[in-house]
Amino acid sequence: MSSSESTVDVQPLAGYTIGVTAARRAEEFGALLARKGASVLHAPAIRIVPLADDTELLAATRRLLAEPVDYVVATTGIGFRGWVEAAEGWGLGTRLLRALGAARVLARGPKAKGAVRAAGLDETWSPASESNAELLDHLLRSGVRGRRVAVQLHGEPLPDFVDALLAAGADVVQVPVYRWTVPDDPAPLDRMLDAVLARQVDALAFTSAPAAASVLAAAQASGRLTGLVDALRSDVLVACVGSICAGPLVARGVPVVQPARARIGALARELATGLPGRAVRLRIGARDVELRGQAVVVDGELRPVPPAPMAVLRELAAARGRVVSRRELLVALQRHSGRDRCGDEHAVETAVGRLRAALGESRLVHTVVKRGYRLALAPAGASA
Repeated sequence: MSSSESTVDVQPLAGYTIGVTAARRAEEFGALLARKGASVLHAPAIRIVPLADDTELLAATRRLLAEPVDYVVATTGIGFRGWVEAAEGWGLGTRLLRALGAARVLARGPKAKGAVRAAGLDETWSPASESNAELLDHLLRSGVRGRRVAVQLHGEPLPDFVDALLAAGADVVQVPVYRWTVPDDPAPLDRMLDAVLARQVDALAFTSAPAAASVLAAAQASGRLTGLVDALRSDVLVACVGSICAGPLVARGVPVVQPARARIGALARELATGLPGRAVRLRIGARDVELRGQAVVVDGELRPVPPAPMAVLRELAAARGRVVSRRELLVALQRHSGRDRCGDEHAVETAVGRLRAALGESRLVHTVVKRGYRLALAPAGASA
């Protein structure tokens, strides 16, 4: 039986732990991942300022209404709808819709377009790519010198976009919809950072650029940025809903996967493909074994493995049958625990014993007297 056949009944994300940083729609996203078998660790990295309480949004709306506006850029559906609803709550809804209706409205993507139409307005143009770059190019080609342009932001500033309009002679009104700040309770995010550093999180998922920036800032403030970036560049899969969301991470040299369409359902499917694609598959003894994040699949059966035994198994698997000394395995335990000290070599013996129990067959891990341990594979360079 091949490895692909042996795991056919195991859910694609079973045995994996995925960190979710979203503040909005986190429950929905987490449910999508859980249905695929994942263990979900939720730690909101940001807190969204309620629109009705946002004095900056109110001030920006009043600035927009002070003079006629020529162009309106709607970047997100939920942001545009929230802006209109907040304006209605302030008693400015009718005036805002009248001002927007007199302008040329550009919608970045289908959701923004739907929100514009739901408000009783018509979009003038929308880019096929759903990208800010194409939207900006269209505006600049249309000519914005002397024109007033309102740009609905999507949770963070758009300095390149705004600066290009200003350089072209536009008068720009930035509308800060869904402004964010740090979470009220930083403890869950702090615990998630510890789990990432200890390699107890297999993937970190982001649905907004502010959340990505906030995670990096929290790590930097606590002296863990270097360790976090190292983990994200090597052992932890980083998945972002789109290129804008990925920006802060890409700037740090972190490799990122993202779906073709910027949707949370597509992001969940990307993880369900990406994580199993990274799994190590071995023939150990007479068994087909697949190493997942916090578990192994042995001949089609999912078996949870605690962190210390899993660290030992990964070190043995990387050796491909070579004997690994107790000292090397102790270093692996220290590295994956995030601690400089992790007991003595007795900790290795304990972890190996627990690993054998998890695998369900003690002879899959051989003891080599006075040397260390190896998996029951043919040593590198030897015949089977």
